[in-house]
Amino acid sequence: MGNKSIEEENTLNSPLLDTKMSTQQNTVADGYSRTDQRIPIATSTTPVAPPLNFDYNDGVPPSGDADDNYGATMEDHDNDSSDDDNNSHDNHHNSTLTGVDHHLPHPDRPQLEQTHEGEHRFDHGSIAALKITRATKLYAFCAALNSCNLGYDIGVNTGAGMLLQESLALTDVQLEVFMGSLNLFAMVGALSSHWISDRLGRRWSFRIAAVVFIFGTVIQSGAGGYASLMFGRAFVGLGVGFGLAVDPVYISEISQAAHRGQLVTWSEIATNIGIVLGFLSGLFFSSVDENVAWRLMFSLGAILPCFVIYFSTFVMPESPRWLVAKNREGEAREVLKMIYPDGYDVGVIVNEIKDTIEKESIAEHAVGWDVILFPSPAFKRMLMVGVGTAIAQQAVGIDAIQYFLVYILSESGIESRNAQMLILVVLGLIKLGVIVIAGHLFDRKGRRPLIMVSLLGCAVSLFIVSMSFIGGASSEAMAIFGLALYLAFFSIGMGPGAWLIPSEVFSTMIRAKAMSVATFMNRVTATIMSSTFLSVAQAMSWSGFFIM
Repeated sequence: MGNKSIEEENTLNSPLLDTKMSTQQNTVADGYSRTDQRIPIATSTTPVAPPLNFDYNDGVPPSGDADDNYGATMEDHDNDSSDDDNNSHDNHHNSTLTGVDHHLPHPDRPQLEQTHEGEHRFDHGSIAALKITRATKLYAFCAALNSCNLGYDIGVNTGAGMLLQESLALTDVQLEVFMGSLNLFAMVGALSSHWISDRLGRRWSFRIAAVVFIFGTVIQSGAGGYASLMFGRAFVGLGVGFGLAVDPVYISEISQAAHRGQLVTWSEIATNIGIVLGFLSGLFFSSVDENVAWRLMFSLGAILPCFVIYFSTFVMPESPRWLVAKNREGEAREVLKMIYPDGYDVGVIVNEIKDTIEKESIAEHAVGWDVILFPSPAFKRMLMVGVGTAIAQQAVGIDAIQYFLVYILSESGIESRNAQMLILVVLGLIKLGVIVIAGHLFDRKGRRPLIMVSLLGCAVSLFIVSMSFIGGASSEAMAIFGLALYLAFFSIGMGPGAWLIPSEVFSTMIRAKAMSVATFMNRVTATIMSSTFLSVAQAMSWSGFFIM
């Protein structure tokens, strides 16, 4: 009776006992990393939770008594199991350590509550629920605005391509090279952005990308010939590449882990908003002389980068990850306090960032390019799926078809500039609406079903478009219907999925290098498709091209 009273008193006085906690607690044995923030909790056999020592067994049998070996997985050669604590003590000495950490479940030891690195749960500060703060939304919006530059370039060139060709007397090959070269120059910009971003910071990367984009836009707008046009195109491509590389990185680094995926998709949405704005510029100047219209349309592209420069200078804070990497932890904490709700222990996040940087540095030096160039069967399957998906996104012709939508509409019988621009706006709004819906469906329906539906739908849609070039009166309606279906089906799966799947299928060991390969091949495919679209279509006939 006396022992029971003592036990009850200890139970009531234990500051770590939480009667509301789930009875199904997760432990290190469930596969959670050692960096997850955990708290010891009391159990029925241990009413007062003792402190934990997170020393890990690296495969070397530890010395000392049995308690030092607590939790290490044993291969027991003498007894399969034992309920008696003394027998367990003896069995430890007759067993072989397998090199697993010391803190697996034990009846006389505390369990561990999994809290996913202190970001998703409520164990830091008195917060009822971790929501996206207004500051986080603002910073993500400012960063995503940078992706509008790529979207606007696609949209404005779709509407201005035919005007540009007639105004400067360009050949089909010259126009194709002009359109497709953006991806080539963007690859160079993306490769160099890593150096700029790590040296100067994320905010300076935004400013440099915007300034380069503005410079290229001005040159393009005033181009008097093909050479000056391509010179300006090179700077526009570099600016787009800079921006595309730093945009999702910044958003992921200023977002809470629980909402990171949702906020990163804002970049894809912003790209499609930019496409719609580019289409609208064509509609706005549809009644202006064609020699002036395309110059005005290009000139409007300098407006958005000006906002990016302002926001990156006066609104957006520096990335906390970059600050931690530069040993500016105090500044990083101040930024994190703006991102997380009041009362949240941002020190946990700082420690996690430091651990992640250290692990990535070790992985970067431990694994060379041989694992990519000469992969094992397991890595080969990862690369086939990840890189293959990235290639397939452009192999279905999305960039090429978007750049030459006006030509497709013209060939189907729609000759009015105003009607063409109006149809482009409608198609852009359809694509934008579906991409927003797709972000929610991917988490509910799964990746594979949506990718399969997307590919099948794209095939059927392109077949309908091909039929629009065979026959007469109904060809215009069929072309518009087929293109609308194509953009919708692409956006429901291949659009966002082509980047989501590679990021998930690649293991941590090869993720950085494998994603670089996937991105490179995606842009190479886009360049080839855009730079040969008109020539192949005219050589095969438009109907035959879309059937292929």
